[in-house]
Amino acid sequence: MHLIGDQAVVETVDVITPVVNDPFTFGAISAANSISDVYAMGGRPLTALAIAGFPSCDYEPAVLREVLRGAVSTLKRAGAVLIGGHSFQNDEMKFGLSVTGVVDKERILRVQGAAEGDVIVMTKPLGIGILTTALKGGKLTDAQMGAAIEWMLTLNETASGLAARTEASACTDITGFGLLGHSANMLRGSGLDFVIYNDRVPIMDKVYEMIDAGMVPEGAYNNLRFMDGKVEFPADFSEDRKLLFSDPQTSGGLLITMKEDGLRVFKESRVYYAVIGRVVNGAGKVVVI
Repeated sequence: MHLIGDQAVVETVDVITPVVNDPFTFGAISAANSISDVYAMGGRPLTALAIAGFPSCDYEPAVLREVLRGAVSTLKRAGAVLIGGHSFQNDEMKFGLSVTGVVDKERILRVQGAAEGDVIVMTKPLGIGILTTALKGGKLTDAQMGAAIEWMLTLNETASGLAARTEASACTDITGFGLLGHSANMLRGSGLDFVIYNDRVPIMDKVYEMIDAGMVPEGAYNNLRFMDGKVEFPADFSEDRKLLFSDPQTSGGLLITMKEDGLRVFKESRVYYAVIGRVVNGAGKVVVI
């Protein structure tokens, strides 16, 4: 991040493998996922460079054109432009963006900074990693993924603006490390705990059905292992629920801490949100109750 006058320049990059079957939709989702880091800092995306790993022996060039077209459609919604990029031969399709944005240096949203007494808010339900794994495993059809795709295509732009208006104490986006991993990152170096209310965490439809069918991504197991010693669960908390809270998200929502009176701003908006917990004095742990 570089300061220029009263603004800071934000740079971020993210690349993912396909989460849906349609190339255009994959490109659009990948772009939303890449832009999300700018929104998580309260910024506004300006330009992007495309990064594409392309198995030319497996796909026609038209597939990559559709991926790019989808990415451009998302950038247009975000008010940003694609100015170039780079492709390389790869055994697996990969696509993402390097994004440049700007943010008012007096209103930067930071990962750390949560304060005792803050409420914890998330702006999209969980379950994307499990559902996209189920799609790859043939347990769900493209049509059944409709709602999940809409969530992945939803930009965090408005939620980011609301977080800035509330003078949120901390913010991040929930992506590859899941709800628990990103919560732990927000607590790093603090003398605080996040108390997460199990029954208030929103979950997408069909997620439990897909967990029962064995459609849990390897990343969820890895994330849960990483949280050993950093999270406390109730004695009767199921393994399925632990994995769900560790589920890696693609283009997930924001995770925000703020004073409780800041919820008024969210209540007056049309942005989806759920109050899932509270920040308390502690030892840097996530405590699920």
